[in-house]
Amino acid sequence: MITLRFAFTAVLVGCAGIDTGMASAQTAPIPDAIAAKGEHVVLAVHAEGAQVYDCKAAEGGKLAWQFREPIATLMQEGKTVGRHYAGPTWEHVDGSRVVGKPSGRADGATPKDIPWLKLDVTSESGAGTLAGVTTIQRINTKGGQYAGACELAGATYAAPYAADYVFLRK
Repeated sequence: MITLRFAFTAVLVGCAGIDTGMASAQTAPIPDAIAAKGEHVVLAVHAEGAQVYDCKAAEGGKLAWQFREPIATLMQEGKTVGRHYAGPTWEHVDGSRVVGKPSGRADGATPKDIPWLKLDVTSESGAGTLAGVTTIQRINTKGGQYAGACELAGATYAAPYAADYVFLRK
């Protein structure tokens, strides 16, 4: 059993004036690589969870950590409003769901932080909050990268992470 515990103060970037229930109202520019020009925010949430990696043979047969899936709880104003998991998929408590495909990337603040992403929605279901969402931005990442020794094929590691997800539509 893996217990994930860490503190994170969220900073919503590029969405000034939107009540997200996140810890800070500070703003910073969204990198051009993940900008969603002409789209408006539908929902912004904070996520805490893990980026899961498997120890597998890579090119040349050498063992290396390979990303498997995210597992995270989506929160707004301190309440759980959904979950994020393999696909990558985001599911809201109202039953709406979106799956995305990365289309843009910007480095995280440190080498230990997973990158900021722009994801285009490739499928959706449900008539709730996420219906009609066309783009997802992953911003304000903290943690989630893992580069430790990979010595046992089949081993799994869950790297704690936090991020903010912004759901947009045209």
